[in-house]
Amino acid sequence: MSDSRPLTSGPMYRAIISLAWPIAAAMFMEFALAITDFFWIGRLGAQEQDAMTSCLIVVWTIFSLLQMITIGVNAIVARNYGADNIPRAGYVGGQGVKLALLSGLVFGALGMLSSEWILNFMDAGPQVIKFGVSYLSVFFLATPLFFVTETLGAVFRASGNTRIPMIVSVFGVGLNIILDPILIFGWGPVPAMGIAGAAWGTVLSLGADLALYGFFLGRGKLSCSLSDIRKLTLDLKTNLSLLKIGVPMTVHYLVFVGVYAVVIQVVHKFGYVAGAAMGIGNRMEAITFLGATALALAASAIVGQNLGANKPERAARSAWITVGMGVVLGAAASALFFIFPSQLAGIFTQDAAVVEVARGYLIILGLSQSFMAIEIILEGCFSGAGNTVPPMVISIPGSLIRIPMAYYLAIELGLGIDGVWWTFSISTAAKAALMAYWFSRNGWKNKSVE
Repeated sequence: MSDSRPLTSGPMYRAIISLAWPIAAAMFMEFALAITDFFWIGRLGAQEQDAMTSCLIVVWTIFSLLQMITIGVNAIVARNYGADNIPRAGYVGGQGVKLALLSGLVFGALGMLSSEWILNFMDAGPQVIKFGVSYLSVFFLATPLFFVTETLGAVFRASGNTRIPMIVSVFGVGLNIILDPILIFGWGPVPAMGIAGAAWGTVLSLGADLALYGFFLGRGKLSCSLSDIRKLTLDLKTNLSLLKIGVPMTVHYLVFVGVYAVVIQVVHKFGYVAGAAMGIGNRMEAITFLGATALALAASAIVGQNLGANKPERAARSAWITVGMGVVLGAAASALFFIFPSQLAGIFTQDAAVVEVARGYLIILGLSQSFMAIEIILEGCFSGAGNTVPPMVISIPGSLIRIPMAYYLAIELGLGIDGVWWTFSISTAAKAALMAYWFSRNGWKNKSVE
């Protein structure tokens, strides 16, 4: 029996919360994993933490490429659920999974070949590059698993079932958290692998995730059939429809990641201490990022299903209610950053210099947390409508401006590393304001997805 539920009727707050809380629980586990990874790596040293920060940009690149599939899957599957065309929803979902497997194999192979070049581009030091390559050479083995499991999660969420992805994520992340110290430092017959141990934990946990999804599919927990998944053929027309929706967001995310890869060159001008501090700030910012992403995924499914059911006003109302929830979440994270910056930084490192730089980062980040939530949630709403061009048009220049701004504030104005942190907060606020204005114009209500 499927756990999917219709999202086109009933109380709005209940629909949002019923979808969002399982996603938020899964995101909390992801946050716990991010903290655990960086905590244990911090016991190895600041250079290893800098390597993890640099590798994080590569992981974001893979995540960005994945979006060209999952965003399209979510939009089209949700729209067909809303229109009560369940067979078509299942067919599109199956095609998306096959495309994900093929893409994961290709990008994983390319990543393994280019890891050292990417880290060199970011001006990481020789030892940092050595640590980073040891991590990435293992991580890219997991790319096909990552693509397939995330696409399966998108199909479940688009159907209105967020509990199964939560169960899978909690199980996989919990396993990863347990494996981290064992594989990093060694235990019994398991040798100490250092930073590569964290990557092996990811590979093993993603394998467990895929096995668990297979179990739930076999038990009929998805209300549409993915039987076509067993065939090797790809439907070109359907997959082009998926990519048409997903590619604009992928381009936007790739630009965002590329900008980070350039900006981190400015960060590295202030040494590996600044790179380690940046990694701490990224982990703590995940409080807002992951919570807002949970709300965005819930809103995306609700917007998509209600547009499929020809209820655009209900879709719009759900979007703005979710934005309001995100603002509250961001404000709570900001308060945490303002009040306890040194204590939060101290969780990850015992290096006083790193703590001091990270403290300034968290305070400045605190100014933009609600804006970041608005940006993420409205991107999800646009994506659920299948209208992914507006976020791309806003976010690409909003990200690109960070390169000259970071250099100008940090180097030319002499603000030092704080100039980079100010760049992030100012540009995030500007993007959120533009996103809210464009969404309020309501053109997304008439967007066709197939």
